[in-house]
Amino acid sequence: MSDQPETLWRDGDVPVSRRFDDPYYSLDDGLAEARHVFLAGNDLPARFRDGFRIAELGFGTGLNLLAALDAWRRAGLPGRLHVTSFEAFPLSPGDMTRAQAAFPELACLADELAPFWAAGTTRIDLPDLAFRLVTGDARATLPNWDGQADAWFLDGFAPARNPELWEPALLREVAWHTATGGTAATYSAAGHVRRALAAAGFAVTRVPGHGRKRHMTVATKAPA
Repeated sequence: MSDQPETLWRDGDVPVSRRFDDPYYSLDDGLAEARHVFLAGNDLPARFRDGFRIAELGFGTGLNLLAALDAWRRAGLPGRLHVTSFEAFPLSPGDMTRAQAAFPELACLADELAPFWAAGTTRIDLPDLAFRLVTGDARATLPNWDGQADAWFLDGFAPARNPELWEPALLREVAWHTATGGTAATYSAAGHVRRALAAAGFAVTRVPGHGRKRHMTVATKAPA
């Protein structure tokens, strides 16, 4: 068994998965990417309401969770945001803390949640947040999930490097676990990803991407 670290660091603070040879977030600006792709791509925070449900494939560094909770709190809404994330290879608490430290704008939130990661928790219950981390291969865990999402963050590593999270069967499960009128967004504009989402029952649109990526994908679940 290799004793090499799972995470490499590019330019000092950009985490790169050794397993998938892919950065956890954009080299341009990870927070700006999260806001453009996953928040704006799902028309958030405009759609937020008490009990709004986000689900995510690929928890990674937890950056998307921080960005979503930051948007929720800035919106000043009552109630709770519900977030469920599926992750096969969770980062160590130390790597998560180091990765999140690259975004001082979110430092207060990162500090608030850091003790939960250090304790190895997979559930966080705050007055304004209900978070669940589901560990394991999403192809096995998502079919057993009894929830639905109003918005999906499809944030696996690049389809060419992490094809498991972009398989048509898994994207059908994503659709099955999406409320009617619910949405999904991903940085990927790969043709096979868009076709799989369409085949699963989403209306799919290619829109401008973030930074150096020309395009990304947004999708809305059509009525049955």
